[in-house]
Amino acid sequence: MTDRGVPQADPKSGQDALALEFVQFAVDCGVLRFGEFKTKAGRLSPYFFNAGLFDDGAKLGRLAQFYAQSLLGSGLEFDMIFGPAYKGIPLGAALAVELARLGRNVPFAYNRKEAKDHGEGGSLVGAPLKGRVLIVDDVMSAGTAVRESIALIQAAGAQAHAVVIALDRQEKATENGLDVDHSAVQYVRQQLGLQVCAIARLDDLMRFLEQHSVPGLADAHRRVQAYRARYGVSEASS
Repeated sequence: MTDRGVPQADPKSGQDALALEFVQFAVDCGVLRFGEFKTKAGRLSPYFFNAGLFDDGAKLGRLAQFYAQSLLGSGLEFDMIFGPAYKGIPLGAALAVELARLGRNVPFAYNRKEAKDHGEGGSLVGAPLKGRVLIVDDVMSAGTAVRESIALIQAAGAQAHAVVIALDRQEKATENGLDVDHSAVQYVRQQLGLQVCAIARLDDLMRFLEQHSVPGLADAHRRVQAYRARYGVSEASS
């Protein structure tokens, strides 16, 4: 409370509520599904997040609102947005539009997978990369896309400053086919030195499952708990 006894809003509680709202939105859109899905690491995951299913204007616009609210709530500072090909391109563009609507107009750029050898040429499109660059993606499995983005950004003379993602799976990454004690997000934070902002994390997904007695979700909660126990990273190192 302040000296006048006026209660102050807890930023963390606001972000927690936003995260749960996002999980509900992802479930409603069919983007977050429960069952048995094989991950890139070869694990059988009890849930799957497919951002490609934010596939119409209304869904993409709402997704951009979640990205923008999460970023603004985090206090993260940046000078421009970079969307790595391919998924990061519509995500970054939608975020730039939403931030401009909220009064924060920032430049946006993205890359091509294959460099163009005619016209303006090169692999970068949009605003010149400069200042503190925010990389936008959906999830982070191994940090490969982030490392590639960092190389492009640094080659242009700018600073790869932070990453914003939709969902932090909070699970062990793999190196040479073996599980390691850190997640891809932790690797990006601790080894690459970038800040990471996530709209929601696996912990938020578990809270959602605990709070919703929907037919079929009780079993999903049990299986997600078991998956977290086996592959989850230590909170102490998050």
